[in-house]
Amino acid sequence: MSIGTAEALQRLFSQWKREVLANVSSDVERAELQKQLALREGELLASASDGSTASLFSDLMGLGKEGAPSFDSISRPMLVQDFDESVIETQLHATAELYYIYQHDRMKVFQVAGALLRLFHDGRMRIQRGPGARALYLLEKHQPLRYKPRDRQLAYRRAFNYGALAPPPGAVMFRNFHREFVAFVSAIAQYFRDLLIGEVIRGSQHLNERPFASQATIQRLGTDIRWQIDRATYGNILALTVEVGEYLKTILDALETPDIKKAFDANTKWDVIEVVSQRYLGGTGDISQRSKMADAGRLLLNFVADNPFKTRDFKDFQTEVMPLGPVAEEWIAAYRMTPEGRTFSGVTPTLRRTLGIPSVASMR
Repeated sequence: MSIGTAEALQRLFSQWKREVLANVSSDVERAELQKQLALREGELLASASDGSTASLFSDLMGLGKEGAPSFDSISRPMLVQDFDESVIETQLHATAELYYIYQHDRMKVFQVAGALLRLFHDGRMRIQRGPGARALYLLEKHQPLRYKPRDRQLAYRRAFNYGALAPPPGAVMFRNFHREFVAFVSAIAQYFRDLLIGEVIRGSQHLNERPFASQATIQRLGTDIRWQIDRATYGNILALTVEVGEYLKTILDALETPDIKKAFDANTKWDVIEVVSQRYLGGTGDISQRSKMADAGRLLLNFVADNPFKTRDFKDFQTEVMPLGPVAEEWIAAYRMTPEGRTFSGVTPTLRRTLGIPSVASMR
């Protein structure tokens, strides 16, 4: 399709669209019809364009058999934005599971398993032939075949920039993961709060002092997190996540066996983790907070993995984000109680810093 024909088609379609929408009285019907018309316009332009660029340059330079045509007669390529679909969702889902594993690592679950294996091997734990003894035996036999703790630490370093282990030379890292993830969670929490209290604060004199987490803010942060995670999780991240996830489940199942719980006078596996951590590992590892961060963080990262963040309709976006509002609040509430979260200044200041909005104090 030539440039002149494409412009004429767009102009006529826009005029016809305005006339059609003017005859629709319902706001709901108008919004739905406008969405369908915009989609149809894109389909018409895409189908009318031949998509061929082989002769475009020669026509533009006047090298064709008809000489140099006018600009209106030259076709133009149909450029398609496909950046949002270029990421590999499998890697993003693996990263969500890796985050879940990381939080359990911070709970000292893997260290507890190591301590139990030492106690079992040295005969300092009063179990011998129950299901817990069998589980510990299998853990010990399978351990040489598994990824080592250093491999897990390298994966955390690459995907999240967590830990002090030096990254491999030349490895791609997501250096700003924590900052962007906290901002993303804060944006969802702010969006959720604004929807709940919008009627109360509407018209307030302080309305312009709050950085409302708009749809664009969530989409911008989510898109960047998708891209950065995709770049940083090539290699063995997927295989490691599957194997270590299975290992973590095996450990948790072993800690739930009655003879291991009885050996430490515990009612649940979490009691076992707490008792063993206090006795042999120098203290517990924020079990309550980390368990909530693991669950909520995995849900949020899976949302990032499944969502290309291309929705422009407010109601559709609201439908997608609303279920995650309480999840974001849960993550923030748990994060505040961890050592690294004690410096968290709140949702609003975090969004101000991320968006580059000056604080209220600096504006006075």
